[in-house]
Amino acid sequence: MSPTEATIWPMIAHVALVFCLYLLLSTRRMRAVRQGHARPEQFRDNREEPVESLVVKNAIANQFELPVLFYAVSILIYLVDADNPATVAGGWLFVALRYAHAYVHVTGNRLRHRRPLFIAGLAVLGLLWVWLGVWLALT
Repeated sequence: MSPTEATIWPMIAHVALVFCLYLLLSTRRMRAVRQGHARPEQFRDNREEPVESLVVKNAIANQFELPVLFYAVSILIYLVDADNPATVAGGWLFVALRYAHAYVHVTGNRLRHRRPLFIAGLAVLGLLWVWLGVWLALT
């Protein structure tokens, strides 16, 4: 597999994470309704989210913040042929960190564990953007 094709796979892996989080959100919401901790209309009106599903809802929201910049840089790296094994590894590392961040978010949700994962992902993403800028400046 060429680096160009390999550049796309981390994005696909991240989309899989988002789909899994939506499945988990649905499962936790249905459980909250069955156990009497919530009513279906709470979700329709987007109010009074039970804690069990609120952490998942917030984890999903996180997947549409920093990762938006990941998709942008990945697509741009792909389009300008700036991809190489290091950028592919960076993409996979970023996605692995997003998986770890989401796991911490939906389990114990401890900031002292979540924050370093976020910062590490931010640093990896920053390096990908720096690489793109260097590539464009030198080619």
